[in-house]
Amino acid sequence: MTDTDYDLQEIKITDKAVNQVKRLKNENDIPENWGLRIGVKGGGCSGFSYTLGFDEKAKESDKIIEKDGLKLFIDGKSLFYLTGTELDFSDGLNGKGFTFSNPNAAKTCGCGQSFAV
Repeated sequence: MTDTDYDLQEIKITDKAVNQVKRLKNENDIPENWGLRIGVKGGGCSGFSYTLGFDEKAKESDKIIEKDGLKLFIDGKSLFYLTGTELDFSDGLNGKGFTFSNPNAAKTCGCGQSFAV
């Protein structure tokens, strides 16, 4: 399942985040055709935590979203919790890293890497 319109409700990724992912792929010799897997797993101080990692190819049941040549792979279970989420990259005074703005999160921890629904 492929969707090139990244502005759908599934998940959004900012230009800044796309550029950072591309930079990381380049610095770590990750092949250009690999995608970024975005997911959710149980754990963290609020119940669920976000996961990010590079993957060679999508699984058959993955939702695939493309932006500026970057593919995002999201499994169905994670997509349920990530619908409407925006992935961004912050390099400001409050820290450097990827941030998730998730409208489904009833509460988040102080670091922003875990959430509850």
